[in-house]
Amino acid sequence: MRATLAAVLLVTLMGATDLSAREPQRAPEEARARVQHHLQEVDQLTTYFEGVMGRECPRFGTPAEWREYLDGEVERVVLLLAHLEQAWIEAKSTGDDDVRRTAKAPRRRAEQARALLDKLSGCASGNGAKISQNDLWRRIEREVPQRQAEIALPSETGR
Repeated sequence: MRATLAAVLLVTLMGATDLSAREPQRAPEEARARVQHHLQEVDQLTTYFEGVMGRECPRFGTPAEWREYLDGEVERVVLLLAHLEQAWIEAKSTGDDDVRRTAKAPRRRAEQARALLDKLSGCASGNGAKISQNDLWRRIEREVPQRQAEIALPSETGR
């Protein structure tokens, strides 16, 4: 089941990268700066997730409070994946292999998102709630491309 979810997520993200094929080639310095911006955001989110993973499950008074917390965590997962994908799109806009390697290496951090959702699934019952990881992944898959468009730097979107 986990492998299927990971495969679906990767196919979704790879589909989003097809849009980058129409982008003009960028100078390596420009692409590097754009990639670094997105990877700094990834690093901050990764640090946050490491903290969540290292703590006990949070407890809330009502299932509604739990759902609000869960929605915030899912939003952070969406943001992490959007920044990873946007860094890769930026890297592909140049022929510089070093920029591409820099952007590609952190993509393994997407596994942290899966681990976080595993933990949150376990935490849900302690908060009087149930969650479906399949539903959460479908939500994430829908929201990543939209968030990706929102986080693109102004000159990335042609503005």
